[in-house]
Amino acid sequence: MASALPHQPPVNHAPRKQTNIVVDRNKSTDVLQVLSSETAQAILGTLKSEPKTTSEIAKSVDQSVQNVSYHLDRLCDAEIITPTETWYSEKGREMTVYALATERLVVQFHDNTG
Repeated sequence: MASALPHQPPVNHAPRKQTNIVVDRNKSTDVLQVLSSETAQAILGTLKSEPKTTSEIAKSVDQSVQNVSYHLDRLCDAEIITPTETWYSEKGREMTVYALATERLVVQFHDNTG
């Protein structure tokens, strides 16, 4: 039986060209901690090709949905990825589609001596 709900419509998302991360000895830089995880790096690698749902990402990086969800939350909080769409499963469950929020991350070091 065909569903009236859209399953996977096209995702129209254009990430920012660049995001600057400023490393300052007087302030914590959570982004670097988030990116230090191999799982987070694998997630970013799989999202480079196209936006995906949590379950698609989990399958692509060979991790549990729970582990991927944890890293997706951290990557969203760090504004490295972003939810872009909501798709619906065949059973009508909402599935968030994630995409890269930026094409390039640039790490800058802030000089506090001046």
